[in-house]
Amino acid sequence: MSDASSLEVLLGARRSAEVWLEASIRDLGPFSAPLFDEERFLSIFSSAGRLLGKASVALEETDAARLEAGGIRWPIDGWGLDELGRVILLGRAFRDLSPSRAAALLEACYARGDNRERQAVLRALPLLPERARFVPLAIEACRTNVLTVFCAIACENPLPAAEFPDLNFNQLVLKALFNGVALSRIVGLSKRAGPELARMAADYASERRAAGRSVPSDIDLVLGSTANPGATT
Repeated sequence: MSDASSLEVLLGARRSAEVWLEASIRDLGPFSAPLFDEERFLSIFSSAGRLLGKASVALEETDAARLEAGGIRWPIDGWGLDELGRVILLGRAFRDLSPSRAAALLEACYARGDNRERQAVLRALPLLPERARFVPLAIEACRTNVLTVFCAIACENPLPAAEFPDLNFNQLVLKALFNGVALSRIVGLSKRAGPELARMAADYASERRAAGRSVPSDIDLVLGSTANPGATT
């Protein structure tokens, strides 16, 4: 089972993130304290963008191997350093706070956050205990008009394939097609693709062709037995 602590192996080579996390933990004090300052946590969570920047995490071969050993078998090299710091900080909260208090803190981070902060929350979801409780938040996130936020839950994220009901997973895939998001980025797609998704994708392709529009070339990943050779462009 993976958790956010597995990401801490990356901090040694990323000194700025390590220093930020250490300073943040000192500033917050014991998470278990009755007077734990949730507002201070939200402020520190927000500060990651300014103090760490948005540069890519840029994994090395040794990083990937260590992450896989920790149960993280999906790509995270598209994350920014700010997202890495925020996900690790949320992991600390879920490790040390009561489940209900940690969940409320996460929901506040999402509700009050900007797009980058929301991306980090969504990337953290598959690494949290009892992650199924956050499925409603993840489904709601799929309705966003902000493509980067949508991609944070739809792409390189194992939560939807693992936890979404069929209807919501299928809607996620159709939205990815509509927005030109490569279906290969949807973790677990091959295991979740079924006849209903194939039908929905075929209907979408027919509508595109009828309107004289191109059909995404990777739609065959979900069309399955309904695929029409030569129909895509």
